[in-house]
Amino acid sequence: MMKHWRINPLKSIAVSLLFAFCIDHCWSQDPEDLVIDEIIAKVDNYIILKSDLEKAYLDYLSRGEFNTNQARCRILESLVVNKMMVAKAEIDSVLVEDVEVQNNLTRRMDYMLQQVGGAENIEQFYGKSLEQIEAELFESVKEQLVIQKMQGEITSALAVSPAEVRKFFRNIPRDSLPYFSTEVTVGQIVIKPEPGQVQVDKVRNTMVQIREEILAGKSFGELARLYSEDPGSAANGGQLPFYKRGEVAPEFEATALTLKPGEISKPVKSQFGFHVIELQEKRGNTFRTRHILMSPKAAPEDYDLSEAYLDSLREAIVADSITFDAAAKEYSDDQLTASSGGFFLADDGATRVSVESLDPNIFFTIDTMQVGSISKPIKFQERDGSFAFRILYYQSKMPPHQANLKDDYQKIAAAALNEKKASKLARWFDEAREDVFIEVDGTYDYCNLVK
Repeated sequence: MMKHWRINPLKSIAVSLLFAFCIDHCWSQDPEDLVIDEIIAKVDNYIILKSDLEKAYLDYLSRGEFNTNQARCRILESLVVNKMMVAKAEIDSVLVEDVEVQNNLTRRMDYMLQQVGGAENIEQFYGKSLEQIEAELFESVKEQLVIQKMQGEITSALAVSPAEVRKFFRNIPRDSLPYFSTEVTVGQIVIKPEPGQVQVDKVRNTMVQIREEILAGKSFGELARLYSEDPGSAANGGQLPFYKRGEVAPEFEATALTLKPGEISKPVKSQFGFHVIELQEKRGNTFRTRHILMSPKAAPEDYDLSEAYLDSLREAIVADSITFDAAAKEYSDDQLTASSGGFFLADDGATRVSVESLDPNIFFTIDTMQVGSISKPIKFQERDGSFAFRILYYQSKMPPHQANLKDDYQKIAAAALNEKKASKLARWFDEAREDVFIEVDGTYDYCNLVK
């Protein structure tokens, strides 16, 4: 029996945010373990299946959390809250474009491929192609982005004043103040070796030969599996999904759209390397292709040039010819840290981070450095397996301490703002629920969610 459900929105906020990105962690469950589906809740035209709850709950347990009925209830509540936000977004015409969804999904898939060691491992486990997996995940990712956008629109105008931060801090019981471990302010400037002209010409010539073999009758798919360096498509013979204009590298798109179906392009260079492209089909404003990708690799002499260049940049910083943060913003090849002047950021946006959150290689390096010093160029391996050089600036160190306004104002301000956002979202839920039809299966009465 389905019952009308009045949710407790304030309790749901944290859980909702926790599980909003379950997609990034839900790859360990064997499909045979899934329960037979049944609808356990409805929110307007959206449904929650029993398998949705079970998958989220198994993910919760996989992180070492306790197996309790209360946890299962809070997870179910968060799923309903998410569906409610999606339903209200539809009513309020809060939209997320498919291009944004596809770009987000592509980044997630690329990260996953790096973590599990390639497409074959994923496809073998699930018995599906990457294209099929992406298609099945598209709507889930879209829902997550809609939820984010709704939360952002509801809370974007909120801010906290210094007086509000002080009041928030005074209301924290003294015995509940957090104790922070050692924190440091560390920045980096990264230089990635660029392949020289010799390496570029070598790859271009190889791609010309591959194209000639295809034109002579060899299988495009077999050559893609043999040579292509695109982890997302190589195992599928270079097959790519349908794309709209603006969703792929402009050089790739411009070349693909000049081809006739079945025609093979000459090698075309993009930021990813050289492509040989076959146009398969045009359908309205979309097109489908397959490609072979090869990227020039830096030679030893290219690495020597990069190291020398980074060392000269370090000397300029030490001589005060340029500040570290200005040099990072202008020259660093690491996009994540360049925009913050090279500094690593905590979750609240502060430049002071816990040593426990640092990459172990960075931690062990600064452990041998003096505060205020800048290291010599250090060679390191990135997540994609390539190598680069970086210099580290060990700006400051904060020893372990109990939270206080003087040393931890930014953290306390972030916590105060989060509490304010939670209150705003709670009020929004109370008002919005009047516009949304919600039911829950009576089986979950033990959750005490019905008011």
